[in-house]
Amino acid sequence: MKRFGLRLLAGAVLIAAACLPAGAQVVPKVVDTGVAAPQSAIFIGNSFFDYNNSLHNHVSLLVKAADPAYRLRTTSVTISGSGADWHDVESYFRPNAIGTYSFDDRNNVVFNKIDRLFDLAIMMDCSQCPIHPQLQSVFYDYSRRHSETVRRHGAAPVFFMSWAYADRPEMTAGLADAYTKAGNDNGALVIPAGLAFAAALEQRPSLVLHASDKRHPSVAGTYLAAATVYAALFKKSPEGLTYMAGLDGGTARFLQTVAWQTVQDYYSAKQAAK
Repeated sequence: MKRFGLRLLAGAVLIAAACLPAGAQVVPKVVDTGVAAPQSAIFIGNSFFDYNNSLHNHVSLLVKAADPAYRLRTTSVTISGSGADWHDVESYFRPNAIGTYSFDDRNNVVFNKIDRLFDLAIMMDCSQCPIHPQLQSVFYDYSRRHSETVRRHGAAPVFFMSWAYADRPEMTAGLADAYTKAGNDNGALVIPAGLAFAAALEQRPSLVLHASDKRHPSVAGTYLAAATVYAALFKKSPEGLTYMAGLDGGTARFLQTVAWQTVQDYYSAKQAAK
């Protein structure tokens, strides 16, 4: 397996020079959430999260496959096409609202006893916002605002690094730098899903990770993103997990390996930079 993550980050200056400050090769300063065993997470974003029966469901099923006794309560709040500034994150933490009930495997309503509403808040901006010349400042502003809101409610902010469009692979490095900088500025973990997409396509160019619009994820793309979330949050390899989202075994195992390798490479960049 190629050590691809560091190479992608090393090339970020050249590829993203048009939309980032000169010399902006950014490595992560934060390598964990500070929550060793999260019990709950809210995913805040847009249709990139919502596609294919929602990213949060796939993450929960991976967690269940790893340990049937471990329950991660997940909720997704998405607005189609939204940027970070569309979300009223303060309202998502109001008591006796989001997360107070859910549905079990038999579609029964289950009322949840909640001591703390969410341990983690996993957030993403619109697919172009972090590198768009008119929207990048909004991305950094709301990364700060939402991080402060999340922490005020006792949860840990986490940023989800999104992926490049199928026909615009040059987006990868710019998004990686922007999300990593936002994570560093706000003391927040970044999940390197975008780097995982690039690595998978580098090794298997024929793999279809995008929907027909070239932006949204295919089922394989959502599964890769979920495996990367699992690896980043729990610092465990998803390799060998039996949940495969209906994909064939060879493809699922390949994506599991890419997710784990990407997470290891991305966070080890902190040590390499010292």
